[in-house]
Amino acid sequence: MRIHVIAVAGTGMGALAGLLKELGHEVSGSDTSFDPPMGPALEAWGIRLLHGFDPRHLDHEPDLVVVGNVCRPNNPEAVAAFERGLETTHIAGALSRFALAGTSPLVVAGTHGKTTTTALAAHVLDRAGFAPGFLIGGIPKGFDRSFRAAPRERRLSTEPRPARRAPFVIEGDEYDTAYFEKSAKFLHYMPEVAIVTSIEHDHVDIYPTEAAYLEAFRRFVALVPEDGLIVANAADARVVAVVNEGARAQVAWFALEGEDTHGMPPHWLAAPAGSDARGQAFDLYAGGVFTSRYALPLPGLHNLKNAVAALAAAAQGYGARLAELGPALATFPGVKRRQDLLGTPGGITVYDDFAHHPTAVRETLAALRSRHPGARLVAVFEPRSATACRRMHQADYAASFDHAAEVLFPPLGRTNLSAEEALDLGRLVEDLNARGVRAARFANVAEIVQHLARTAERGDVVALLSNGAFGGIHEQLLERLAARPAD
Repeated sequence: MRIHVIAVAGTGMGALAGLLKELGHEVSGSDTSFDPPMGPALEAWGIRLLHGFDPRHLDHEPDLVVVGNVCRPNNPEAVAAFERGLETTHIAGALSRFALAGTSPLVVAGTHGKTTTTALAAHVLDRAGFAPGFLIGGIPKGFDRSFRAAPRERRLSTEPRPARRAPFVIEGDEYDTAYFEKSAKFLHYMPEVAIVTSIEHDHVDIYPTEAAYLEAFRRFVALVPEDGLIVANAADARVVAVVNEGARAQVAWFALEGEDTHGMPPHWLAAPAGSDARGQAFDLYAGGVFTSRYALPLPGLHNLKNAVAALAAAAQGYGARLAELGPALATFPGVKRRQDLLGTPGGITVYDDFAHHPTAVRETLAALRSRHPGARLVAVFEPRSATACRRMHQADYAASFDHAAEVLFPPLGRTNLSAEEALDLGRLVEDLNARGVRAARFANVAEIVQHLARTAERGDVVALLSNGAFGGIHEQLLERLAARPAD
């Protein structure tokens, strides 16, 4: 087919375009800019790139137009596609039709940990010989791209469970699908195996109440068929409630040793067995039986839970052998923008991370503290998402930076909120200082870079936290620190 993708340069839409090209379609795509890394990647994948949003981009009358999630109802290309009667869909519709059909979807859902858990599951299944297809909402370091089609002819023997087709591992985003389709993306992905990592009210621009957010997850778990499998976090009270209310499929609960599992006996239980700069070790129990000691080259208990969920889905959902999954897990290289080490200019360790929700901020900083126990940890946090910029988590943010010695804030990433609705950065700075964490606000990224260039010392750790480009702070800071005179 000739397929045109509107707003193709985003991480998810770009991966979709590449996947469609891999599947044999002729693919074009439009966007306002094609900056690295996605722009050069799209060119390398053979996508025909068209600059701007212009109805003339549809003059070749594509067989299908995929409208990106960022498009609004006044996007001129989207408007023209509907007016001309062209067949139109969204990212979830395209994935369901072209990538998931004929496969056994493993859908990873949850407020936190989706990208890392998706990458972990794809990695261990691949190393165990299952050749999964996948689409990951980030850039996995263990593959040459963030997508791959699944072979359609293989079926997996997973006795006593029914035979499954080849797995397709996909990140199940609860955000809405398109301006003309307001349901959550993960409701379109036909899960046979599902992971639910966590549930905590997020995306308030889409789900103004917690009840609405929980209802989306209830609908998701109800999609898993009776012969499917739900791998669920027993230590999360909301997950337990949602899964118990909506699940038709068998449920495999997972947890860490010592956690409150809300009355659900975990079939998959991990007991931490020490950590260092290389990662962490843990003992894994399945059905109360010790299986082996495993190594995870990532810090943080939250990543340990992500790993257990991925192992459980691969083993119980698809029949992978733990004897093969353990060595595979030990080779997991991580995901870009998830505790991603950018460099050590002048002996200062700089990480990039996507954390923006208070829980994610807290867990990320705790993980970096465990990896660098004696270092001075500086967090540079950009509140940018619809949830992060609002006051609903004001108190939670104050408690999420306790592992940091210093916290630096740029202005809020959104300026269209009223003073009553917006996160109060001035109050947050005061609250952090009262908790013994030095905090300050800055007018822009350049001032933050200047401050760090003046105050950071050899041995410090700097964590740049944002779910966006953060004004190019990553490159600016690395260059400025590298240019300082040697000690």
